[in-house]
Amino acid sequence: MRSTTRLCRAQQLSLSVRDMSCRTTNTRSALLGPSSSAVQAGNFYRRTNTSVQQRRGITISQLDNGREGRERVIILGSGWAGFTVARKLDSDKYQAVVVSPRDHFTFTPLLASTAVGTLEFRTAMEPVKSRRTKVNFFQGWADTVDFKNKIITIEEAADDPAQGLARTTGRHGNAFGAKRNGESIEAVKKGKLFDLVYDKLVISVGCYSQTFGTPGVKEHAFFLKDVGDARKIRNRLLACFELAALPTTSDEAKTHLLNFAVVGGGPTGIEFAAELHDIIHEDLARIYPELMSFHRITVYDVAAKVLPMFDSKIADYALVTLRREGISIKTQHHVESLYPGTPGTRSKGVTEDHAVFTLTTKEEGEISVGMVVWSTGLMMNPLIANALRQVPELPADGVRVSGPEFDQKSPSSVRWEVKKHPKTASVVTDDRLRVKLISEEEDQDRSEAVLKHVFALGDCSVIEGTSYPATAQVASQKALWLAKRLNKGDIERAPFTWRNLGVMAYIGNWNALFQGGTGHNVSGRAAWVLWRGAYLTRSVSLRNKILIPTYWFLNWLFGRDIGRF
Repeated sequence: MRSTTRLCRAQQLSLSVRDMSCRTTNTRSALLGPSSSAVQAGNFYRRTNTSVQQRRGITISQLDNGREGRERVIILGSGWAGFTVARKLDSDKYQAVVVSPRDHFTFTPLLASTAVGTLEFRTAMEPVKSRRTKVNFFQGWADTVDFKNKIITIEEAADDPAQGLARTTGRHGNAFGAKRNGESIEAVKKGKLFDLVYDKLVISVGCYSQTFGTPGVKEHAFFLKDVGDARKIRNRLLACFELAALPTTSDEAKTHLLNFAVVGGGPTGIEFAAELHDIIHEDLARIYPELMSFHRITVYDVAAKVLPMFDSKIADYALVTLRREGISIKTQHHVESLYPGTPGTRSKGVTEDHAVFTLTTKEEGEISVGMVVWSTGLMMNPLIANALRQVPELPADGVRVSGPEFDQKSPSSVRWEVKKHPKTASVVTDDRLRVKLISEEEDQDRSEAVLKHVFALGDCSVIEGTSYPATAQVASQKALWLAKRLNKGDIERAPFTWRNLGVMAYIGNWNALFQGGTGHNVSGRAAWVLWRGAYLTRSVSLRNKILIPTYWFLNWLFGRDIGRF
């Protein structure tokens, strides 16, 4: 069995077709090298899951046969960075393979609009697989990465019920590989794990939603990172109004149900609060006029001001505008918990047969709310935090090493680990977006290495010595730069540099903010035109470039659709 395993691996690395016995075997034993680290030990199985991959429309053998001498670039993630790289790579030179737990790219700036019916959900989505692109796709999770042998172990996720929803924790309690070895072996038997060989690897897995361990938030708050989140918010919003409109609902219950809290004063939180204000005053006020006196929208933030990325003058303009529209802004407020039920009824979880929630803040105590939308920042992806750690042996191919200790030691005798940022735990890259390694020795001057064919970009990475914001703009620019350099084969030509194109935010009632990279500021209706124009031009497909303005016009003419489905 072990010899058959090594044979399959050798055949894969030589780009040849697998042996028939490998294709028909469903279970393989784990390959446990004695020098493997705790994370990598037991991670790499030689198995085929032909039945699993056939459900996706492609087998490993078909993927291998379709390479036609091209280098295989495996891209982990289908967000701003991964999706852009996959689309821009030259298909004549590279075989792009995207591995992601979701089968689509989400145009995140439009999520707030979809959550309130200004746009329909599919206008914020682009499928990874389509007849317009030459991208291979496997719906799965990257479980482990073997940098030496250039092998990725993938866990299938085609039937993942949480697809399209924000993640706040790993699917296995943040355990990977050997830490869940028994479970991994069982997954192999069930055909849920398979391996892919790569020539180049792009790590762009993004980040999870940060909850800071606040009790009840993971279970009861609504997030806004994917289309599934927007759909849940839309259903809950309309349900709150429909419940409040029932003749059996008391005035006190109406006050609870129609009290909406947004935690986080960044662009996402502010834009959602503004979009929520618009649907209530433009559409729901005509349908439920008797409920308008009961509704409230409150934005909570722990910082001293909202929209901290904007200049003070334009941020103050936003604050005044939002408060004038009736949105309450409460800064320097600390959320302590969120649980079902009205204050003091934690065990019951309901009030007058209508589910509401109690939001507890340090400054105001317990507050009854109908919905809490949580948008407080990012948490590192568990793959980066837990799986990409130790590298037992420095890969012999495609690695550049440096450091004084190599005067006495061979590079292969040094144990390595993926270099992480001390504060964010992001993967550290050089200015060509290549992943850096650092020796495990505790010497004051530790040695470093660069993996020439492994790149990291997006929210999960940071270029050493820089402090670029974790935004879609930065991720997209990195992806475009990397694809261009790979297509031309001149990665050493010039380092990546970020061009600040500015930031913008919608603040309601056809008003917006725009702050250019050169410090030029625009606010009000003019900024709203820029805001809509920018999002329309940045949308990916021609289909959505047509659908987005069409829905804008239809909803302006006929009102938003308030049906729940």
